[in-house]
Amino acid sequence: MTFKLVNPASLGAPRGYSNGVLTEPGGRLLFVSGQVGWDRHQVIVSDSFVEQFDGALANVLAVVEEAGGRPDQIARLTIYLTDREQYLEHTPQIGERYRSRMGKHFPAMVLVEVKSLLDSAAKVEIEAIAVLNP
Repeated sequence: MTFKLVNPASLGAPRGYSNGVLTEPGGRLLFVSGQVGWDRHQVIVSDSFVEQFDGALANVLAVVEEAGGRPDQIARLTIYLTDREQYLEHTPQIGERYRSRMGKHFPAMVLVEVKSLLDSAAKVEIEAIAVLNP
């Protein structure tokens, strides 16, 4: 089994983790580390819940695309958020942002409310597993 670390320059240099790990045990699985809504300087893009969701999803897709994948190859998303009520309040806007990036592709997902995330300004973190063509 071989591993390739996938760290797009657009996300900045990771510290103590990789943004993605690509494996080839016959097929190609890409495990995307949790991404928050930050820019290439690792600064949170906005205080807005919707903007942070959109930025986190964009960063997940950057890792998938850097590994040669597409949004429709994402098999699972895990979404961590610090305030379930904000998610519910902004569901229509989040849905619009999701569809603009993922189309009508809806992989297996889980949504988990957590007390806090590593970056204290982060409200949303998204991780993924993608199955890429061999």
